[in-house]
Amino acid sequence: MSKWVKEYQSKLVSPEKAVSVIKDGDWVQYTFAANTLPVLDPALAKRVKELKDVVIVNGISARPHALHQADPTGEHTIWNSTHLTALDRLYNKTRKIYYGPMKYSEAPRYVRENCPPDVFTVQVGPMDKHGYFNFGPTISHFQAAAEMAKTIIVEVNEAMPYAHGGYGNNIHISEVDYIVEGGSSPLPQIPDEEITEVDEKVASFILNELRDGDCLQIGIGGMPNALGKMIAKSDLKDLGIHTEMLCDSIVDMYEAGRITCNRKQLDPGRMVYTFALGTQKLYDFIDNNPMCAGYPADYTNSRVIASQNDNVVSINNAIEIDLTGQVCSESFGTRMISGAGGQLDFVEAAYNSKGGRSFLCLSSTYTDSNGKVHSRIKPVLSLGAVVTVTRPVVHYVVTEYGMVNLKGTPTWERAKRLISIAHPDFREELTREAEKLGLTL
Repeated sequence: MSKWVKEYQSKLVSPEKAVSVIKDGDWVQYTFAANTLPVLDPALAKRVKELKDVVIVNGISARPHALHQADPTGEHTIWNSTHLTALDRLYNKTRKIYYGPMKYSEAPRYVRENCPPDVFTVQVGPMDKHGYFNFGPTISHFQAAAEMAKTIIVEVNEAMPYAHGGYGNNIHISEVDYIVEGGSSPLPQIPDEEITEVDEKVASFILNELRDGDCLQIGIGGMPNALGKMIAKSDLKDLGIHTEMLCDSIVDMYEAGRITCNRKQLDPGRMVYTFALGTQKLYDFIDNNPMCAGYPADYTNSRVIASQNDNVVSINNAIEIDLTGQVCSESFGTRMISGAGGQLDFVEAAYNSKGGRSFLCLSSTYTDSNGKVHSRIKPVLSLGAVVTVTRPVVHYVVTEYGMVNLKGTPTWERAKRLISIAHPDFREELTREAEKLGLTL
């Protein structure tokens, strides 16, 4: 029996024993994206009513939490989310979900300097012969959380894909305080969103701007999914990947022969990402695949690091934009929808890359719950809307009616260009409002 196996056995406890260390007022780094806690979560839920003021730090909820079901009004826990999903918005109907504003490239530093956890709970793969557990599809801020936590609890999942790094993708048993065995639990499945005609039109504008050898940052959603399918069917070649999130559409592009990563200046031949979230196809793809390199978010999202690649292309969605170019991508007015994530990181990285381009995409309109149609291009942002990308940083803006470049343009030219890609039904009204705001010649 090896030294590490003996240590493993000495630290192996029941889920109930592991969560018994959590006490009133503790800050707990809990779950993030695909790394959920099928065993520890129900165990903590069973004793949550014994506790008070436990701060749960969560991000990108991908599976319902037993802890929320046990404390639906937040009497015993304070729920902090670094990036909301539909689940968090659902939780918000019965309790307050607090958003932690963040620039994703700084997330590990926040953990180290501003909000170190008392307890770090994390799902991992089985221990290898050297005593290491693998974080699987999520690297993100986990290394920083492990460095700073007073207590580390790992939940071992036999079904966890093994993710190559980079660095920061493993944790050694010597760092761990408690081990819980979780059996073999499938990771959460996030299917592709339905592609609309608007998604296809927006994607087609971007496709026309792509070149062989471009290095892509692309996320999840209908429009990125549409673009991924178009790229897979195109004749583009030698594309690279340096992204925040690895998703199914990237696998589609790779299998179609579009991605080689061979022209990258940094991490050539490897797809760089900080977390992966999608279907089993994606998890099978990253499993023991040396082409995939998982890194902490302060590497993947660093403008200085990412822009060392030439021709970085950043593709992200937005909710609304005003006539001077301020972009909101995370809230409807004061109501949080998601989070800032790494959008600003990659808008800046792309522009600072030699030959790089950044695209912010949005449908020209949306329909509210009463059936009324509104323009997403607005004279001023909605009251309380969060500015995710400031106007000097914005490069290309794309709707189904076209694409405009705002870099270096004065406010009157910005308003003119944005009105040109607004829905035709709103252009006259936007022009009148632009005049009132002094945004016309």
